[in-house]
Amino acid sequence: MERGKITAILTGAVAILLGVIYLLITLVLDSRGPMQPAPALEMGWRMTHFVGFLIL
Repeated sequence: MERGKITAILTGAVAILLGVIYLLITLVLDSRGPMQPAPALEMGWRMTHFVGFLIL
């Protein structure tokens, strides 16, 4: 086989492998159930500290 053909096959195999890994990660994350927002009080406290840090 030519070197270019081997490179193309290897690149295609890596791309397919990355696609399958991405799909598996997505499947696992989706199977955990619906996302729930953080409590409003908790977010307000964090934003206050973050904004305070930016002002300093």
